[in-house]
Amino acid sequence: MAGEAEPEAGLERRAYARVGLLGNPSDVYGGRVLSFAIADFSATVRLRPSPQLLIQPHPHHDLVAFPSLPGLVSRLQNEGYYGGVRLLMAICKVFYNHCIQNNISLKAENFTLSYDTNIPRQAGLSGSSAIVCAALSCLLDFYDVRHLIKVEIRPNLILAAENELGIVAGLQDRVAQVYGGLVYMDFSKEHMDKLGHGIYTPLDVNLLPPLYLIYADNPSDSGKVHSTVRQRWLDGDGLIISSMKEVAQLVLDGHKALLQKDYVELGRLMNRNFDLRRKMFGDDVLGSVNIKMVEVARSVGASSKFTGSGGAIIALCPDGNSQVELLHKACQEAGFMVQQVKVAPSVLTDKDLASLLTS
Repeated sequence: MAGEAEPEAGLERRAYARVGLLGNPSDVYGGRVLSFAIADFSATVRLRPSPQLLIQPHPHHDLVAFPSLPGLVSRLQNEGYYGGVRLLMAICKVFYNHCIQNNISLKAENFTLSYDTNIPRQAGLSGSSAIVCAALSCLLDFYDVRHLIKVEIRPNLILAAENELGIVAGLQDRVAQVYGGLVYMDFSKEHMDKLGHGIYTPLDVNLLPPLYLIYADNPSDSGKVHSTVRQRWLDGDGLIISSMKEVAQLVLDGHKALLQKDYVELGRLMNRNFDLRRKMFGDDVLGSVNIKMVEVARSVGASSKFTGSGGAIIALCPDGNSQVELLHKACQEAGFMVQQVKVAPSVLTDKDLASLLTS
């Protein structure tokens, strides 16, 4: 990859935060999504040859020393128990097992993995999978097997590594991070059953209007109440099934709106996406801070929805600069951060593109 270190000097690979523009959470219900990667936040993993295989803890995210017992408790309450070391270990295991099962030979050399990230925690921007994605990219190039593990399969490996750790998620985040840029994804049962993955179509990022990321300086309060949506869907609940189908349909309509650069329609679809999520999951699951972010954006006429499962929202200001100024002011008064997002470019290499052509 251009601008990155050569294997003999060590490798450095990057994966970007992800924003769900339309369709989430239908990706785990046989639906569709439009997602894109943003350059504002990313995770970086470095790999260098070493005598022993070493997973290096991050000096901040993998703390084991604290100033006091109250300091330890405060840290756990704000950021949880886990850093990135377990993520690196899990992708190493999944990568190795995949290669063994598919008769992909690996050279007998060891390495040291380290990581860094500036993706806000618990902000619905897929920070954990970004670390795993960047690490997988390092492994692919260190062992020179990028051409042997197809692009479409890599999100499955990233998800499998997170599943090892009990992280429950869908494929869309990992697809957006493996591909970069803007991606249309179809997770219909037909594709998943036949291929083991969805159909992923990169789109021109210039189709996107200016978009604004809004997030809180404190961790998301979503998830305090367990969601029953998955079980209701499995039980054939009519409301959940019909709502998920409508969420997936929004992506087809949104794709058309993007191609026509009809951003008023795109904004309407974004609002509808959130309203359907709220109807299915309920306010207790979504969390009061998350709902407030959406309401603050809508108070100035901006369209908005969650970037993921909560913690941050993406907003569209169809009325232009004057509305953007109002959005900034409203967010500042409510104590939320707001910034225009910069869409990350495609991160596919020439080998990756060749792999896609042979799929």
